[in-house]
Amino acid sequence: MSEDIPKTQKAVVYASDAGKIEYKEIPVPTPGPNELLIHVKYTGVCHTDIDAWRGDWPLPTEKPLVGGHEGAGVVVGMGRDVQYWNIGDYAGIKWLYSCCMQCEFCEEMAEPNCPHAVLSGYTHNGSFQQYAVADATQAARIPKGVDLAEAAPILCAGVTAYTALKTTGVIAGQWVGISGAGGGLGSVAVQYAKAMGFRVLGIDSGEKKDYVTNDLGVDAFIDFTTEKDVVAAVKNATDGGPHGVINVSTSNTAINQSTEYVRTLGVVVLVGLPAGSKVVASVFDSVVRSIQIRGSYVGNRRDTAEALDFFARGLVKCPIKIGKLRDVEEVFKLMEAGKINGRYVLDTSK
Repeated sequence: MSEDIPKTQKAVVYASDAGKIEYKEIPVPTPGPNELLIHVKYTGVCHTDIDAWRGDWPLPTEKPLVGGHEGAGVVVGMGRDVQYWNIGDYAGIKWLYSCCMQCEFCEEMAEPNCPHAVLSGYTHNGSFQQYAVADATQAARIPKGVDLAEAAPILCAGVTAYTALKTTGVIAGQWVGISGAGGGLGSVAVQYAKAMGFRVLGIDSGEKKDYVTNDLGVDAFIDFTTEKDVVAAVKNATDGGPHGVINVSTSNTAINQSTEYVRTLGVVVLVGLPAGSKVVASVFDSVVRSIQIRGSYVGNRRDTAEALDFFARGLVKCPIKIGKLRDVEEVFKLMEAGKINGRYVLDTSK
C-alpha cells in the first residue's frame, strides 16, 4: 500500500430503482486477488448513470449500488495475483469492470459484448466513491502527468465516441454527422472526429451553436429546432449526406432521421440508449441505397488505449465543469434538463 488507507469513505449510493440517492459513509473495499485498489480522485457523470439509478434498461441493476463508471485515480493497493501494475500508477475505472476473456466475443476483442460482463456502476460498485476496486485486466492505464479531472470522461465518453467513429468506417476527408454534438458525449466526439481528419456536421439545438461551431470547430451546423426539414438541410450542408452518422443524442426522432439523410452506402451508428426506443427505417430505401445501421457499445482495451493516447497528446480536451461528489443528484437534474455543455466531473474529496 502506498498510503494509509482509511477503513471508511464517502460514497454515493442508489438505494433502489429511482429511489433515494444517498451520500453516505461506507467501508473501503479490499482488493481481490486480481484487483487494484484505486484512490479515485475524480469521476465523470454520464447519462448512463441516470439510467442505472432509475433502472431504465432491461438489464437489471443490483441495488443498493455505488454508481459511476468514469473514475480516474491512483493505484494504492493490489491483490496478490496482479501483474504489470505498480503502486502510484494512474488508473481508470471504466464501464466494463470485467469479462470472462474466454468466450468467442472476448477472443475477437469484443469484450464489452461478453455474456459474462460485469459493469461498473451498474452490476458492480462503481466510481462514485473515494476508493474503488478495479479488475487489473480491464482497468484503464492512464498516462502519467495528465490532468486526472480531464482524463475521467475519456474513460467512457471518450472511448464510446472514438469507438463509434471507428465503427462508421469513415475515412479522412469524408463527412461524419454527429447528432447531439453539443452534449457531453457529442462534444468529445466532435474533437475525435476532427483529430481523425473527418469533416464534421454537428446537429443540436441553436443554443449550442456558438459552442459547437466556434469552440469545437465543426465544419457545418444544423439547428434541429428551427429547420423545417432536417433531412433536406443535412443533405444540403454535406452535398448529399454524411458518409457516416453517430447518434449520441437520445432523441428517437433524430435517430430515425439519420437513416434518411445518411449518404448512399453510408453507415448509421447507434450510441445513445433512449429507453424503449426503436429504429424505424424504410426497408426499400435502406436496400436501394445500401446503407448500414450498426450498434456501437463502448470499446475494448485497445480502443481505450487509443482514445487515451489522443487525449494525452492534446488532440482531445473534454470540456468539463468540476463539482462535488455529494452533488450527484443535482447534476442528474441538470443533465436531464439539457443544461450541461461538455461533461460534469466530481471531485471525490468534496
